[in-house]
Amino acid sequence: MLELLKNKLIVSCQAWPGTPFYGDPRMMRAMAECALMGGAGGIRANGPDNIREIKKTVPLPMIGIYKKPDKRGVQIITPDFASARELAEAGADIIALDATFEARRQEDELRELIGAIQNHLGVPVMADISNVEEAVRAERCGADVVATTMAGYTPYTTKTEGPDLDLIERLVRTVRVPVIGEGRFSKPEEVREAIHARGAHSVVVGTSITAPWEVAARFVRAIS
Repeated sequence: MLELLKNKLIVSCQAWPGTPFYGDPRMMRAMAECALMGGAGGIRANGPDNIREIKKTVPLPMIGIYKKPDKRGVQIITPDFASARELAEAGADIIALDATFEARRQEDELRELIGAIQNHLGVPVMADISNVEEAVRAERCGADVVATTMAGYTPYTTKTEGPDLDLIERLVRTVRVPVIGEGRFSKPEEVREAIHARGAHSVVVGTSITAPWEVAARFVRAIS
């Protein structure tokens, strides 16, 4: 499944609370259909309802996530096996989870969850990380792929203005598993550089494609 995503654009089809798209899986399916029309090679989506709806008409590899509170009440990506099982049953081909030190302090906990998903659900695991150390730990725990999703969103990492291309390059040099670039990609040139110059396996783009209110705001700011 991961090989199907090699050198591909993955479109993250998600909606934020308070936006017109939020809460309607049919809107997520329409987003994904547009991504397919544009030539995307994969989809990333949140929650079993949205994934199930998208899979009805979009025959692309699906990275599933489930944003919900963990046992501490902290909202993280796919906090437990029950969440992962719901994603797999809905049709997720790859399951992504938060593998940061902030979300999962205990290495044994991360290793156990990754192993359970692979062994009992039969799907690869994507570890969303924020730095090199987390990627090394995730690989050690058995993750099939790492992604820079959380770079700049943990207290101990710096949020770059655009995608953290240097982090992608460091990861490619450090870990043996594929590295997917994700986070703050807004220009096609950045995607090209990540894949062809920095060694990313593929790139996930969300807001810059699937959040029209953000696109409109960028144009408005340009003339303000």
